[in-house]
Order: sequence, then C-alpha cells, then structure tokens
Amino acid sequence: MPYRIELSDAAKLDLRALRKSGQVKVLDKIEMHLTYQPTMQSKSRIKSLRPGTFPHYRLRVDELRVYYDVIEPQHLVVVYGIVPKAESEAWLEQSSKDHREGGTP
Repeated sequence: MPYRIELSDAAKLDLRALRKSGQVKVLDKIEMHLTYQPTMQSKSRIKSLRPGTFPHYRLRVDELRVYYDVIEPQHLVVVYGIVPKAESEAWLEQSSKDHREGGTP
C-alpha cells in the first residue's frame, strides 16, 4: 500500500522558492523514493538521522535535503523542509529545538 505524502506549509514555501526545474526534480524524487519505502535507507539517498533529531529522515536530491517523518499507523509521510545542503545543519538544529519545545518545525 503506498504512503500518502503531505507537505507542511513550511515545505510548500521552500518548494515555491526553488526554480521550476528544481521543483519538478524534488517532487519527482519525493514521489519515487517516499511513496513505497520511505524508511528504507540507502548509501546516498535516504538516511535515518541520529536519535533526538527531528524530523527523523532525510532524502538527498542533488544539493537539496528533504527532511521528513513517517507516521506508520496512518501510512503517511510528512515533509517538513526542503533545504539547501549548506543550510541543513542550522535548519535541523532549529527544527529539533522547535519540536522539543512543542512548536512546529
């Protein structure tokens, strides 16, 4: 059964900030890699992040990183951010902090 993919408001803004070709590439990769096995790690594409990090997974799309979480009971993938590699560390720190404080990433 395929997973349903949902983009947070922040991820939608991140996506809109990309050039059209980047938007298409990111959406294609999200559909290709996250629809059926979003937790299956690979050497280069999907990575489970260290404990205490939110969200729990990262998908690499060229120089962009797609951060997401999987809600198994609902068969749902929620994308929280689409971030350039250079900004990833700061984005993850802020996202994890917001999550611990009960805010939205």
